[in-house]
Amino acid sequence: MMLKVLLVDDEPFILQGLKLILDWEAEGYEVHTATNGKEALDFISYNPVDLVIADIKMPVMTGLELLKELRETKHSDVYFVILSGFAEFNYAQEALRYNCTDYIVKPVEKEQLITILRKVSALNTEKESLNLDRAKKERAFLDRNLMSLLSGKYDKGNLEFLSNKINIDDEMCYLEVQLDDVALSEDYSDDEKKEQLKKLYSAATEFLKTDADLCVMDVSDSEKIYDLGFIYTESMGQRLQLTMKEFISEFLEFIIVNTNLPATILVGKTVSGIKNISKSYGTANMLRSLQGFREKKRLYYYEDEYKVTDSGIIICKKQLDDLIEAIEKGEHVNIREKVDAFYGEMKNTGVTESTMNLNINYLLFQLIHLASELDSEVNQEEILRMISESTSEEGIRRGGKTHLCRMAYAYGEYLAQLRKNVSKGVLGEIEEEIKKNYSSNLTLKDLSEKYFINSAYLGQLFRKKYGCSFKDYLNEKRIEEASRLLRKSDMKIYEVAEAVGYKDVDYFVNKFIEANGCTPTKYKKNIGA
Repeated sequence: MMLKVLLVDDEPFILQGLKLILDWEAEGYEVHTATNGKEALDFISYNPVDLVIADIKMPVMTGLELLKELRETKHSDVYFVILSGFAEFNYAQEALRYNCTDYIVKPVEKEQLITILRKVSALNTEKESLNLDRAKKERAFLDRNLMSLLSGKYDKGNLEFLSNKINIDDEMCYLEVQLDDVALSEDYSDDEKKEQLKKLYSAATEFLKTDADLCVMDVSDSEKIYDLGFIYTESMGQRLQLTMKEFISEFLEFIIVNTNLPATILVGKTVSGIKNISKSYGTANMLRSLQGFREKKRLYYYEDEYKVTDSGIIICKKQLDDLIEAIEKGEHVNIREKVDAFYGEMKNTGVTESTMNLNINYLLFQLIHLASELDSEVNQEEILRMISESTSEEGIRRGGKTHLCRMAYAYGEYLAQLRKNVSKGVLGEIEEEIKKNYSSNLTLKDLSEKYFINSAYLGQLFRKKYGCSFKDYLNEKRIEEASRLLRKSDMKIYEVAEAVGYKDVDYFVNKFIEANGCTPTKYKKNIGA
C-alpha cells in the first residue's frame, strides 16, 4: 500500500524539484503538494497523509506552526520532516522538540531524501505492526468480556467495560449466525470453513458499522461449530427506524448478498438488560437442536418456535416416554406403533402447531440426554440436528409422522452404536482404508455406510482422534504420497496429481504449497539439486 506524502513549500521551483528529484512511486509514495502551512493543514483535514515534508519559513503559516498544530490535533501521528537552510538550524532544533521525524538541510540531495523516505517506511511498518497487535489484544479482551456475559459468569468489571459500548438497560437478544449445511459439511476442510466464516464476519461488521464490536467470530469454536455471535439491542433498530425483526432481516439479507454464502440466524429470547443476555444466549443454543425438526428457513426466533397456547401446555408425556423407550431398544415396529399412538393422542387433544412443537421439543431434549449419558464428549445437539435433516426428504414434511418415524429409526441405531462403543475399532479400520484407497473418491458418507456408523458421529469421532476434519486428513495422506512420487519417480506434475486422487491440478498445486511451502516443480528440483 502506497504511503501519502505532502510536500509543502512556497517556492514553486523547489516543489517541482522535489517532485522530480526521484521516482517517488518506486519508493512507495504518492505525492501531493501545498504552498504554505495553512493550505497543507486544510488538505490534511480532508485527505489524511502519512508524511509531511515542509519548509520552515513560509507565508500565512510556517512549517513549524504546521508541525505544532498537527501534534495538538487528531493528526498527531503524521511523520514530519523539516526542510531548512544552515541559518535556520535553531528552528530545526525546536522542530525536533515537537517530535519531528527528521530534518533535511537545503539543497536537498537525492540519496539523503531516499534514506529518510526508507526510514519513514520502516517506522510506518513497525507502527502498523504495533497497532495491529494492540487491536488484536483489545479485540481479544472485548471478546472475553462478551463471553463472560453470554455464559452468565460476569462481574462488575465486565459490566463497567461493556457499558461504554452498549446501553446495558436496553431490551436485547442474542443472535447466532451460522454457516449453512453446505459450509458445515465434512467435505469442506477446516481452512475452507474458516475462510467462509471470515467472509460472513467481514460482511456482518460492515453492516453493523459502529456496533461491530458486539459481534464475535467463532463463538462455539470448542464445539467445532462455525458461527458468529451478535448482541442486538433495541437502540440499534431505533437509530435506523426499524423494528427488531426488520433490522435482523436486513442484516441477514446483507450478509447473503455480499458473501454469496447461505446463512442461517437463530434469534434467542428477548430479555431486559445486559445482565440477562445469558438467558437469550441459552435459548439460541436450544434452537440449534430443533433446526433439523423444523421446516428449513433462514430465520428462527425463539419466541416463534416455543409458542405456548392460552389454554396451557399439553405434553403427551406417556406416549412420548413410550416412544423414547422404543427408540432406545431400536425396535422399528414398536417405534411405528408408538408414533401412531402419539399422533393419535395429539389429534384427540385438538393439536395446534405450538402444542406439537412443545411435544417435539420434549422428545428431542430427552433423546439428547440419553446420548449425552453414553458419550458426553461430542456435540449431541449437532448430531441430532444432522440425523433429523438426513432423514427428511423432498415431499416429506419435517416434523410429520413419516419424518418422525425415520428419525426415530436412525436415532435408535445411533444409540446402539454408542452403547457398543464402535469408535474403538472402526477408526482403525477406516485409517487402513484411507491408506489403501486414498486416491479414490472417498467421502465420509460412503465410509459411514460401509462401516455402519452414523456419519455425523463418525465426523466428530474423527476430529476428536486426529484433530482435524476427515477431508484435511485425506488431503494430508494424498500430499504425503505425492511428495514420495515426486522424489522417487519421473512422473509429470499432472500425472502425480491424478495418481493421488486430484482431478484438478491447480487445486493439487495449492494444497501442495500449503503443506510443503513450495510448488511441486520446485520441490522436485530441490530434491535433484
